[in-house]
Amino acid sequence: MSRGAAGIALLHLENGRWDTAQPWLRMMTEHPITAEPSACGLYRGAPAVAFTLHAARRAAGKPVSQTALNTLDEHITTLTQQRLAAAHDRIDRRRLAEVREFDLISGLTGIGAYLLHAHGNTELLRQVLTYLVRLTEPVVVDGEQLPGWWSGNGPAGRPGDRWSGGHGNVGIAHGITGPLALLATTARRGIAIPGQHEAMERICTWLDDLRQGPVDTPWWPGIVSRAEHRNRVVHQHGPQRPSWCYGTPGLARTQQLAALALEDQARQHTAEQALVGCVNDERQLAQLHDASLCHGWAGLLHTTRCTAADATDDRLAAGLPALRTRLHDHLDRHGPPTSPGLLEGTTGVLLTDRAGAAPVTRWDACLLLNG
Repeated sequence: MSRGAAGIALLHLENGRWDTAQPWLRMMTEHPITAEPSACGLYRGAPAVAFTLHAARRAAGKPVSQTALNTLDEHITTLTQQRLAAAHDRIDRRRLAEVREFDLISGLTGIGAYLLHAHGNTELLRQVLTYLVRLTEPVVVDGEQLPGWWSGNGPAGRPGDRWSGGHGNVGIAHGITGPLALLATTARRGIAIPGQHEAMERICTWLDDLRQGPVDTPWWPGIVSRAEHRNRVVHQHGPQRPSWCYGTPGLARTQQLAALALEDQARQHTAEQALVGCVNDERQLAQLHDASLCHGWAGLLHTTRCTAADATDDRLAAGLPALRTRLHDHLDRHGPPTSPGLLEGTTGVLLTDRAGAAPVTRWDACLLLNG
């Protein structure tokens, strides 16, 4: 879905071009689709294909093979149960997590996002949420208490000098704010399991400890080392590029969703102020060097649009036209992305550039921004 036919089909479906979408839907399904648990996630394999087919049925009102969807969901159920069993076994053995176990792009959070998008409140989704609650329970390593989502490897999945004690990943794409967004979104939709609110609070408290900067432009690091976590000292010198995947926009929207689920007005104010400060800070905006949805102008625009829809005032909404102009200015100067994909290519830019009502296909459920 990130780079292939599934994401491109979403664009044509969102634009109501069923005839143009059909070849991409065929391309997506004409070859065998992987359902191997270690290879599948929201953006690859059976979940990605099923996400797009459900979007097609929702958007076009066209007949999408129920047999195909049933077959895909049988495989998705099996691979989810296998991944849940492996995750619980890992926790039982007191081993540290790898981000691909739980993250949005490849892990169980992404699969949970699919289940919510396609089926709503199901027992399998509740099992995923139960796992995410357990993921947030602290662990003790060498006498030191760490968050349950702490990874024993570096950000690239390999050890390194800086990452000899592992790392804590903060971003929405690969870090703990992805699970936070799913926990908050399901809670807002009336899907609740024991410990869900406490799990959100644990994540939010960790984010509070990592928050940097002045009150009008707070920011969070994308990744922290064991030493940074132990000493509560962040070595990142300032906010990184204002992206969906790791920057202030994605982190602010996620914490806004958590605040709404927890009815925490102070947290909501902090989250919204962080994004207001971000979109008005030229030093942060100057770090955007592409138009993409993942880490460019399109991602900033769409994340701000979603956050503005739930904000307590109209400051973010008032700034949306200027952000759209900045996106178009970038495209005029540098052209569109060279790839056609959803996260880093032209598809994501074109989906984001549509103004007005909420997406018909609910395509942005794959970003966990829609709340």
